[in-house]
Amino acid sequence: MQSVLRISGRRLTRSAFSSRNIATKLQTDRRLSSIAATAIGSSILSPKLSKARVVPDLPRTLSSAARAYSTPAAATSRSSASELVDSIDLGDMIPMDRIRNVGIIAHVDHGKTTLVDCLLKQSGALSGSTAMQETRVMDSNVIEKERGITILSKVTSLVYKDHRINIIDTPGHADFGGEVERILSMVDSVVLVVDATEGAMAQTKFVLTKALSRGLNPLVVLNKVDRPTSRPDEVDSELLELFMALGASDEQTAYEILYASAKEGWCTDSLDKVADFVAATNKGQKADGNMVPLFDAIVARVPPPTGQREAAPFSMLVTQLEANPYLGKCALGRITSGIVRVGDRIRVLEPGTSVVKEEGKVTKLFLRSGVQQVEMAQAGAGDVVSISGVPSVSVNSTIGGPEITEALEFIPVDPPTISVTFSVNDSPLAGREGSQLTSGMIRERLRREAETNVALQIVDDGKSEALEVRGRGELQLSVLIETMRREGFELSVTPPRVLFKRDPENKRSILEPFEEITIDVDHQTSGIVIEKLTKRKGELKSFTDVADKARLVFHIPTRGLLGYASEFKNDTHGTGVMNHAFLRYGEYVGAFEKTRKSSMVCLSAGTATSYALNMIEARGRLFVRNGDDVYPGMVVGELSKDGTDLEVNPTKAKQLTNIRAAGKDEAIRLTPVKSWTLEEAIAYINPDEAIEVTPTQIRLRKQIMDPTKRKQLSRKRVSDIDELLD
Repeated sequence: MQSVLRISGRRLTRSAFSSRNIATKLQTDRRLSSIAATAIGSSILSPKLSKARVVPDLPRTLSSAARAYSTPAAATSRSSASELVDSIDLGDMIPMDRIRNVGIIAHVDHGKTTLVDCLLKQSGALSGSTAMQETRVMDSNVIEKERGITILSKVTSLVYKDHRINIIDTPGHADFGGEVERILSMVDSVVLVVDATEGAMAQTKFVLTKALSRGLNPLVVLNKVDRPTSRPDEVDSELLELFMALGASDEQTAYEILYASAKEGWCTDSLDKVADFVAATNKGQKADGNMVPLFDAIVARVPPPTGQREAAPFSMLVTQLEANPYLGKCALGRITSGIVRVGDRIRVLEPGTSVVKEEGKVTKLFLRSGVQQVEMAQAGAGDVVSISGVPSVSVNSTIGGPEITEALEFIPVDPPTISVTFSVNDSPLAGREGSQLTSGMIRERLRREAETNVALQIVDDGKSEALEVRGRGELQLSVLIETMRREGFELSVTPPRVLFKRDPENKRSILEPFEEITIDVDHQTSGIVIEKLTKRKGELKSFTDVADKARLVFHIPTRGLLGYASEFKNDTHGTGVMNHAFLRYGEYVGAFEKTRKSSMVCLSAGTATSYALNMIEARGRLFVRNGDDVYPGMVVGELSKDGTDLEVNPTKAKQLTNIRAAGKDEAIRLTPVKSWTLEEAIAYINPDEAIEVTPTQIRLRKQIMDPTKRKQLSRKRVSDIDELLD
C-alpha cells in the first residue's frame, strides 16, 4: 500500500509527492483562501441575472435565504465579490470553459439530496419559488417523498461566478444503481458524499467503482461531521484504502476532501473550522459558514467538457426521458458535439444498430435551472438539455443532425439479478376496484416503463398473458408495482426468484448472483444475525466496531437475502441497519433449509367472522380481520409449526338456536392484524404463492386456487436450479 502524507488537511500519495505538486497544492490553497476571503457573502450569485425566458418565471436575483448565509466580513467586501462575478443569461449558450458537469453520488441516506438542496438555495436558483421553503426539492416523485429516498436521477443547474454548474442527483439505494451507471456519460467529475460516522458502505463502493472505471476524478465531501459520533480522520483513511483497493490512479487517489453539514448549510476544508461551527451551533447561534468552499472546489477541480461546436455536426446521447403535458416526450442528455437550434432538422438513431428510427425537427430546447425549465434558442457541446420533437426516441438512442450516420456508444448497465412474473388478477374479487385490468393494458404499461428504466428487462414469450419482469432487487420491483396500483392497475405478482446462468467457460457449472451486505447492529444482537446469515450460505468477511455498533460484512447469495428483511427487523428490535449491493456472479453454493413456516389456506368464499377467526388463531398468526372478504386459495394466516399447509374455513358462523345456553358467551378478542406493505409481501410469500395487488388491497393467495390441482402439481414442482441442471 502506498504511504500517505498529509499537508494542510489534504493527502498526497508518495508517487504524487514532489516539489511541483506541493507548490501546486499550496497555490490552490492560497487561491481558495483568497477567494473565500473576498467572495463569501450575499453575492454568491450575480446580484442581477440577465433576463431569460423561463417556464414558469425563474428568479433573477439572489434570494434572501441565500443572503442569510453570508458572513459579516463578506458584507464589507460586496464590491470585491461583484467584481468576480459577471451576469449571464440563463437561456444563452455560454462558452464550454465556463460549464461544469458534475454528478452527486453516495450511499443511501448519506445526504446527497440535502446537499443539492443547500447548493440550490444558497446559489439563488430557488429564489422566488415555493421550493425555497421545502426540503428535498429534487425528490419530486410522490413515492420518493413518502419513502424519503431518491428513485430517479434528477438534473438541475445553477450559476456561480459566471459558470453554469449542471448537477445530477442520483439514487443511493443499490436497487436503483442503473440510474447511477447511465448518468456517468453526462458528467466530467463526481462529488462523492460520505457519512462521517458510517463511512464507506456497500453502495459507496459500487458507485465509486463505476466512477473510477470511467476515469473520473472524484471530489470527496464528508457529510454530517457536526454529529457527536463523527470520525472524519478514520473515514478518510478508510476511503483512501478503498480507492487503492479499487485500483485508482495516483491522480484519482489525490482527491480533495471537504467537511460539511448539509443540514446546517456549511462546508469547509478545515477540521478546526468544523469545531468552531459546531461550538456556535451548540450555543444556539448560526454557524458562520456556507457552501462557498464546495462551489469553488467544483469550479476549480471539475474539468470543463470537451468536444467541438462549430466544426462538428450536432449529436447527443439520450440518457433520460421526460413527459411534458404540452410537448409530449422530451429527451434529456448531454450534447456531445456541434450546436443545435430550435427548428433544426434532426434524426434518431437506434442504439447499437445505427438504424434511423425517426426524422423530425427541434420544436423546443430546455435547460433546467433549480426546479424550473428555461427555454433556450440554441445549445452546444457540453450543455445538458431537453429536446422535444422526436416522440419515438428512447433511452440510449442518439439524436443528431442529418449528417450523423453512426450511433454514439452508451454505457451498458449491470444485468438484473431477480425476476417476478406479472399477470392479470384472476381472483374471485378481481375488478372491484381497479380500472386497468387486462393483460394488454399491463403489457403496454410495462413496455413504457422499460423504455425509460434501462435497469429493468421485460421478457414476453408471446404465448401467455404473463410477463416476466427482471430487476435489481425487491425494492425496485415494489416501487414499480406501487406506481402501477396507484394508476388503477390490478395485478397478480409471483414471488421473486434469482436469475441463474451457466458458466460460459464450463457449461456444466451453474452461476448465481452474490451480494455484499453491510450490517450495523448492537453488539448483543450480532450473534443471532451471524447465525441466520450463515444458515443462508453467507460468508462473514469482517467484524469491526463503528461507534457503538458492530459492523458485519458478508458475501451472500442473492437468494439468501430474499425474505430476510422482516426477520432482521425482528431480530434486531428495529435498531439494525442493513445495506447490500451486487457483487458478482459466483458458483452455485447449494440449497439451504426452509426459512418460512407453512400457510393457512382458505377453503370457502365469503366474509371472515370473528367466531371462526377466534378458533383459527390458536393455530398461528392471522392475516385477515373480521369482515374481510375471502375466497378459496387465499392465504389467511401462517401456521406456528412447520409442516404442510392447513386448509381452514374463516367464514364459519356460530349457529343460532332457540335453546338457551347454559353459560354466557365469552367476548372474542382477536390479535390486531398488521396490513402488508409491498416489500413485506414480496419478501414473505412462498414459491407456490402470489400477491394480489389492487389499488387499495394487498392479499396473499396460492397461484393455483383449486386444492386438488394444487396437491397434484406440488408433487411435480421443480426449482429453477433443477430446470438448469436437466
